[in-house]
Amino acid sequence: MTDRPDRHHRLRSILGGSAGNLVEWFDWYVYSAFGLYFAPHFFPKGDPTAQLLNTAAIFAVGFVMRPVGAWIMGIYADRYGRKAGLTLSVTLMCAGALLIAVSPGYATIGWGAPALLVVARLMQGLSVGGEYGASAVYLSEMAGRDRRGFFSSFQYVTLIAGQLLALFTLLLLQAALSEAQLEAWGWRLPFALSGLLAILVFRIRRGLAETQSFENARDKPRSSGWLLFSRHPREAATVVLLTAGGTLAFYAYTTYMQKFLVNTTGFDRETATWIMTGALALYAALQPLAGALSDRIGRRPLMIGFGIAGMIATVPIFTLLETVRSPVLAFALVMVALLIVTGYTAINAVVKAELFPAHVRALGVALPYALANTAFGGTAEYVALWLKQAGAENAFYWYVSAMIAVSLVTYWRMRDTRVDSAIVED
Repeated sequence: MTDRPDRHHRLRSILGGSAGNLVEWFDWYVYSAFGLYFAPHFFPKGDPTAQLLNTAAIFAVGFVMRPVGAWIMGIYADRYGRKAGLTLSVTLMCAGALLIAVSPGYATIGWGAPALLVVARLMQGLSVGGEYGASAVYLSEMAGRDRRGFFSSFQYVTLIAGQLLALFTLLLLQAALSEAQLEAWGWRLPFALSGLLAILVFRIRRGLAETQSFENARDKPRSSGWLLFSRHPREAATVVLLTAGGTLAFYAYTTYMQKFLVNTTGFDRETATWIMTGALALYAALQPLAGALSDRIGRRPLMIGFGIAGMIATVPIFTLLETVRSPVLAFALVMVALLIVTGYTAINAVVKAELFPAHVRALGVALPYALANTAFGGTAEYVALWLKQAGAENAFYWYVSAMIAVSLVTYWRMRDTRVDSAIVED
């Protein structure tokens, strides 16, 4: 059994783990942020919505690998350590980014171009599948009992910061390059940057301390899919159901929202980018506040609040955004949506980690989450764009509300993990 870490040790480890998480998610979200520019490069010329639909389909394909990555690297992190899992995941992510950066276009190699894009996203999906579980568990285990909600919320702070960094990179390139330059070659730059950041992140993660929970579980049964679903089926099902509505709402309100503001509301791409950049910056600042609140009043009240508000407000928010012409009003509506989903995003990592014992915790957090994320989060953009192309765009708003309602039932029935936690170390 290792010595109890002091406050400085905890803080250094949490910041180190969070920094790596930021770069992981920057790599992931660059694809979405620059999709408007590189879609014509990888697909035949035609209807812009059709090109975005193809791009969103490959975004969804990346999610197909997430359960595989969650299964393989969740077991790896349970057996060989959280630090080992985190180091492996960032290596795979950046390899995929570099492949996108150097891929020739459709005009050069035809359908080989989208094929390479699929391969790159499969690599990144494998990486993110393991990253979520390893980072959620690492931050939750490294935090002390009384501050676990606060510190684990930094997983989504860095996740959102990665998205913001992708948007800031887009704004910088929009200011420095012409539209033609961005569409011709400028979109490659952020993917190349991801590869350079990999070296720094690899060094950071190699220097992280291992968690006491992992050290204490070395003599427990070895993690496996059979162990997870045979010994902890209720907890695994809970993770799937609590994730379904939360992850769909998150992707609807964040990654898809930027395209919605351009493709439906009618803002130009730069204005939409600025709206989302400002909204996401405030959204990131909300996460630690909500996490700290959960340390005082419990996890369930926040999730139930998200469930009720999201079920009621999603349709009105998207419907109003269809006709909004003021960037300020659009920003305000987006912020309402992000404030609502904070009740899920700020604490979902710690809730999942607190459900499982340490020897199967990384797999228990990662795999059920990845299954729900693949089914609902990864397909959000595709479903939205498909319904828009079919002339039934508002059906997407009702779909999001319905899935939030499904998760609300789970929030209402589950135990409050702040009080009844499987993380026994302080």
